[in-house]
Amino acid sequence: MIHLPTLRRSALTVAALVLTGCSFIPIYERPVAPVPMLFPGQPANAVAAEVEVPWQQFVADARLRELITLSLANNRDLRLATLNMEQVRAQFQIRRADQFPTLNLAASGSRQPTASGGTSSSYSVGLALSSWEIDFFGRIASLKEAALAQYLASEEARRAVQTSLVATVASTWLSLQANEELLALTQRTLKTRDDSLRLTRLRFDNGATSALDLRLAESLTAAAQAALAQQQRLRALDRNALTLLVGQAVPEALLATLPIASEQPLFGAVPAGLPSDLLTRRADIRQAEQQLIAANASIGAARAAFFPRISLTAGLGSASSELSGLFKGGSWGFTLAPQALLPIYDAGRNQAGLASAQAGRDIAVAQYERAIQIAFREVADALAGRATLGDELRALQAQATAEADRFRLAELRYRNGVASFLDVLDAQRSLFAVQQSLALSQLALQQNQVALYRALGGGWQE
Repeated sequence: MIHLPTLRRSALTVAALVLTGCSFIPIYERPVAPVPMLFPGQPANAVAAEVEVPWQQFVADARLRELITLSLANNRDLRLATLNMEQVRAQFQIRRADQFPTLNLAASGSRQPTASGGTSSSYSVGLALSSWEIDFFGRIASLKEAALAQYLASEEARRAVQTSLVATVASTWLSLQANEELLALTQRTLKTRDDSLRLTRLRFDNGATSALDLRLAESLTAAAQAALAQQQRLRALDRNALTLLVGQAVPEALLATLPIASEQPLFGAVPAGLPSDLLTRRADIRQAEQQLIAANASIGAARAAFFPRISLTAGLGSASSELSGLFKGGSWGFTLAPQALLPIYDAGRNQAGLASAQAGRDIAVAQYERAIQIAFREVADALAGRATLGDELRALQAQATAEADRFRLAELRYRNGVASFLDVLDAQRSLFAVQQSLALSQLALQQNQVALYRALGGGWQE
């Protein structure tokens, strides 16, 4: 048989548990992605492709892998993102601790004069619980959920920084390789033009050629000298960029020139997936979603502010009028002081707080949708590059072959007296321009592979 006092205590316990579990956080629903279901040019029956591979498997070149490893260990942007994540995690732990009472060891003593001319003393020591808020309406729980989502967002932010770092190091290293190749090409071209200029000046001095030929040879030589200075500057800028990305001086062995048109593949193949896969692959989208979840939880805290706050202050210890009597029998006791505060008039503060939280959620929704749209555009751009850069490269290779043959024939015809020297210089100029375009096209194709891998969410896996 259950006694009435026991039943009453049980009912009060259940009621307290129900109230403690109360939450005003709106039910979270992921917004619909504001992008088409398929990328441009993707067949309707396309299926999701697996690209969740570590960057170590994507990057085939050993030197580039070592360079990326150095950057992950020393890059300051990544280090800042990691430290920020640790700070936000500590803030979440603080919010979580707010749900539990804080016990303190308290000791006090006072002496004051009495009306009779003497003094009275009071001493106490014990455990004290100060203003512990009993979270009946879920305000603290909502703040804890918001802090948890912010911590998860900071973790995704670190992954996004790592993704960007891996891609940027690879792209900058490729740019350096291309500029080294272009520098060597420019040096060879300048040597050829210097030789042509000496020959032309000699022929001009002997009256065998016109001043027009001489000036054209001088112009082409000066253009090659300007191109050489430009390539030297671009190479220096790439080296400086890599030093910043790596966070230390880059070993020369990792910067050795690799032929831009080498048959050895630098990267693995990157299959494209469906736009919906970006929600789970890209760290920046997951970061935006966690920030949206945090903003949604903040609404719960703002709603709970309209309801009473119930706090409890309590103490357990010993009190005595004499210091020596603190721990004697009969001096022990406890105090219990609950308090409930119900907002009646706050000049619209709570209503403004709720409006601010709701606006914050709307902002987070817009930021989440924007992150998806940016990701969709980046993947679509990379796919467009993959579809056309290969054709462009093959066309330029054919053009470079034709221009090289044209230059050879023009020089042969000039030596046999069939063609003018202007034909030789024009063929030389065209060949140099096509060779430059060919190197830049090869660079664009390789950088596009990196961009597609990054856009699809690869690059952050440990």
